[in-house]
Amino acid sequence: MSIPADLDERLQVLERRLRRLEDEREIADLIAAYGPLVDAGAADDVAALWTEDGVYDVDEVYLDGGDAIRRMVESRHHQAWIAGGCAHFLGPVRITVHGDEAVAICHSLMVVHGEEGFQVRRATANHWQLRRTPDGWRATVRTSRVLDGRTESPALLAAGARGERP
Repeated sequence: MSIPADLDERLQVLERRLRRLEDEREIADLIAAYGPLVDAGAADDVAALWTEDGVYDVDEVYLDGGDAIRRMVESRHHQAWIAGGCAHFLGPVRITVHGDEAVAICHSLMVVHGEEGFQVRRATANHWQLRRTPDGWRATVRTSRVLDGRTESPALLAAGARGERP
């Protein structure tokens, strides 16, 4: 990247670069918060990662809106995972920011405790669509598909690696 000679132009370039880095960091922190919050059963905090009309589209369930996301975390099924011992690991994340919209991708693992000890229950491709809001970056759509050989899962990762929506 060439450095402009004009001080004002140099400052504008630096401000744009800093803004992009701050945006990427905030988005990475948002995504990193999901695992610990969902494993803690913090339903309101998990729902707050999304816009109020946000969507979480995972193989097992389609959650439309903050209330649906809250109910998933509070559900008997999810609470049983927590009681039995589970951990959601996400990352590392690749983020592409386009102004006030962004796309991010990452892998996730759900590790559960059972009679044989800990085992991976799922390995998943995650494609996030995000928007800058007055309260910071929030997810608008998270699409997650198990990496079990279906073509849809790597296609999500490829689209996100290109900074595209699926």
